[in-house]
Parts: sequence; structure tokens; C-alpha cells
Amino acid sequence: MLTPWGEHFDRASPLPEYPRPQLRRDSFLNLNGPWQYAVTKSPRRPDRADGTIIVPYSPECELSGVERRIGPDDWLWYIRSFELPEDFNRGRVLLHFGAVDQIATVWCNGVEVGSHTGGYTPFTVELTDVLRAKNQLLVCVRDQTERNDLARGKQRLEHGGIWYPGQSGIWQTVWIESVPRNYIRGLKLTPKPEVNALELVVYGSGRCVMELEGKKYAFPGGKTVRVPTAGLELWSPENPVLYPFTLTMEEDRVESYFAMRSVGVEKDENCIPRLMLNGKPYFHNGLLDQGYWSDGQYTPPADDAMVYDIECAKAMGFNMLRKHMKVESDRWYYHCDRLGMLVWQDMPAGGGEYKAAVVNAPLVTKQSYDDSRYALFGRDSAEGRAQFLTELKRMVSTLYNHPSIVMWVPFNEGWGQFDSRTAVETIESIDRSRTIDPASGWHDQGFGQVKSEHVYFTKYRYKADKRGRAVLLSEFGGYALRTEGHARPEKAFGYKSCKDADALEKALYRLYTTEILPAKEQGLAAAVYTQLSDVETELNGLMTYDRQELKLPFPTIRKIVTGENAEE
Repeated sequence: MLTPWGEHFDRASPLPEYPRPQLRRDSFLNLNGPWQYAVTKSPRRPDRADGTIIVPYSPECELSGVERRIGPDDWLWYIRSFELPEDFNRGRVLLHFGAVDQIATVWCNGVEVGSHTGGYTPFTVELTDVLRAKNQLLVCVRDQTERNDLARGKQRLEHGGIWYPGQSGIWQTVWIESVPRNYIRGLKLTPKPEVNALELVVYGSGRCVMELEGKKYAFPGGKTVRVPTAGLELWSPENPVLYPFTLTMEEDRVESYFAMRSVGVEKDENCIPRLMLNGKPYFHNGLLDQGYWSDGQYTPPADDAMVYDIECAKAMGFNMLRKHMKVESDRWYYHCDRLGMLVWQDMPAGGGEYKAAVVNAPLVTKQSYDDSRYALFGRDSAEGRAQFLTELKRMVSTLYNHPSIVMWVPFNEGWGQFDSRTAVETIESIDRSRTIDPASGWHDQGFGQVKSEHVYFTKYRYKADKRGRAVLLSEFGGYALRTEGHARPEKAFGYKSCKDADALEKALYRLYTTEILPAKEQGLAAAVYTQLSDVETELNGLMTYDRQELKLPFPTIRKIVTGENAEE
């Protein structure tokens, strides 16, 4: 099924936008588009290509032009030739991959230049010393999907229900840039509105000059500095103001932006723990967002498609998206930053086979287990646990600068959960400025600032947490409605079926007016409805999988979820 953007898909130049808005240079060579590919049953390099694949779309999806499943015993190869524009090389030439699922090795002109393990975070290799007038890239990818030492999110070899088809290979933008020999390797931006300052670290060595709002600030790279921000407006979904700035370090120059905002958990005037935004209670009215597309699956068919999803959520009356079991490209978070959408960011799950008594039964029984019982949670592998924490650190570091992200969620429903205190400490070693939901749904270990619950089959009734934490309803709803012509023909999945749009509207109205909105007044700090769009055979979205149809009009949904018609 094609989305509206897939119907006008540009195979020669998909996703041409600059991929990293918070560290932007004028050097940019996009390598998205047609590559040659081959699939082998051994690590031996292929003698010839099997055909053409459109990067950055996984071979399993329609927009790749391949639609071929890559199995655990396959080696997936990509081949691409390129020439650098004249005067492109300023000292170093870097090749960037937004994300490759799961293990990638890269050669340039026959020389191995780097490798990376983990399917959700970017990596960079340097090409400087191996470049020629005409160059060839070779990328080999292994994707075993369900191996228990790597994060996989909702990907399954045998999919159905809440589990989706596995994706393989390159699925985010591939691009080349050139930088000086001494260059800015990254930034860390921490807003401190309580002291009217931006805390800034430039990863690099040299004299730095920041230009912000017509003023210049000089400081050394590699050290934490504070830049004054008095008079700057606070960011919120209602006022998503961003402040652009330029930064130079010797010969290197980058463009970036930041926002001033603070988040946390504090008690309101009635001594009820609430989620705070800029020092005031702020109810997170959210949607679960899986980030799948009917034609591109893991990869959106166009940049505008990501914008459409965010704008639809806002038009429906929601102020938050919980990015579920997936990490998006930088541009998705950039659009949330500029459009004003709070984000809860999940760490994609990993681990071995999940036991029904651990991941499903607690939805009804409410029973929690000690997450140091590794075998129970499919976490026997010490190497797998270490790899998860490594990938978690990479995710938090990669996304740290985006002001839209206000919550980290390391574990969901016991999927590969282990030592959640350690996971929280791992996040806090990088980021102490955001709230953390240690265990979304169940298997609460009794610590942290929030208590997180999922409720699908019973009425939700707010109950204050005995430990004084803010209470989150981090998943609920899941009402399914099939829209003929815009759904897979297989058996549908949802937590409650609705026969038509009128039934869906009435069900949502009852749900919000009798359960969610009263709970909000009593003390509920956040609510996350399942979900933004249908995915595969899971038909509980408020939009169809192909984004061609809304199941209810925007004003109708908005009135229901915000309570504007609660008294009618």
C-alpha cells in the first residue's frame, strides 16, 4: 500500500534534506538513491549484483524496489560508486550512516574503513586516506533480527499482532561531508532556564566562538561553559521557539539551535506529583507512535510525511508522542522541536525469547517480578546485557540536544528487561535533565519519579502511588477499526473492535469522559492512547497505515481527548 508520498516517490533522490539539523555544515553530498545490491549465503564478496536497491529503504519494503526478506543466514551487500565534487575535500572526508540494521562493515576502494554494531544509532567512518578520483563503496550487513544480544524493537521474523516484519540493512540517510583536519565532533546543549543560561560543551580542541542573537561568546573547546540567555522565551508545545546559532572552531563552522525549557516531577498546589514543564504542571496528552509506514516500513517515504504525522497529532489535540520501540532520524526530532511536540523516547527492546507469563499476563494479574532474574526476562547473556547498555548510551547521547524529548523509557512490559536501576543510572550518567520511566507498563521495581501503568481490558481508575511518584497511564485504548481498501487483508488485531466510525467515536468519548479526563483531575500526570496509525495488521490507529484516511475528523478527536465537550 502506497502512502500519498509514495505515489510520487523520487527513486533518484529520496530524502534529499540535510540529515543533521543540529550540526549543519555547508559540505554535503547525499548518497541516497539507487545502489547495487546482492544477497549471499557466505561472507565471500559477491561476483555480481542481484539488482538495484533504493537507499535508504530496507530490502523488505516496497519503496526499496526489492521486496525481499533477508534472513539470519544471509549476507546483504551494497555497492555504490561516487566521485567527489572539485574542491570538496577540506582536509578530511567523512562518510555518515544514519542507521544500519544490525551489523555493518564498510570498505572504500577495497580497504576496510570501519564497522558498527547496533541498528538504531548513526556512525561515521573516515575515507580521507583511501580516496581516489573515482571511488567505490562496499557495505556488508548482517541482520539476525531476533538474536538476543542486539536491540530489535518490535521486529520479528514471524510477525503478527503487535509484532511487525523485520527490517534489514541501510534504513536512514547515507551522506558524505568534508571537514578541516581539526573539526567540531559534536555538541552538548543543556538549557538552564533557572539560571538564564545555556550549558554548552563543544567536543573538539581549539578556540571556539559562538554567535547568538547578534552577540559573540568565545571559549575553549572541550570544556563546559555557560552562555547567558536572559530574555529568551521558554519552549513549549504552545510556543515552540528555537534559537539558532553559529559556532566556529578554527577553520570549522557549524550551524545549530537550542531551546530553553525545563522538565521534571514536582508536587502541585494540592500536593499531587505532576509532570512539570518550565516549572508548572503540564499534562502529557499523548499518542503511541510506532514510526512504521505502509510503503517504507522503518523509513518514511518523504520528509513531509514525518511532518504530516506530527501535525496530525497536534490537530487531534495531543501534545506528546511516545516513540515506541524505535529511534527515528534526527529530522523527525527536529520537526518535533520546531512544531512543538513533546516526545517520550523508548529504547528498542532486545533479549531472548519472551515468556508470556512475564510480558503478557501482568496486563491482567498486575504481578511484577524482580528484574535481576535474568532467565525469567530472557536476559541470560551477559554480553547481551552489556550491549544493551552500550546501545542505550549511544541513543541518549545521539538525541540529547533535542528539546522535544522530555522522557526516556528504557524498558517496556518486561521485554528484555533487566537491572532497571542500572539502566536508569546509565541514562543519568549522560542526562540528568529529563524524567525517566524505568519500567513502562509493569514489573515496576519501586523506585524513580514515576509509576507507569498500561490498561487495556479493564476500566482505568486513578490511584495515587504509595511511594509518592507521579502516575502515568503510559498505554491504553487500542480501539480497532478496519478501513476497507487501506488495511492488510489478514486478520486484524486490536484491543477492542469497532464496526464503524460512529462506534469508534462513541467508544472514545466514553473512554475519555468516564475514565481519562476524571483521572487527570484526580492526579493522573500523563495518558498515552494506542495509537497514531495502523501498523500492518494492528488496526487500532486513528489514521490508516497508508496515511490516506483519518478514521475520525480532527475536530471530533480534539474535542474528545481535550475534554472540550465533556459537559455536553
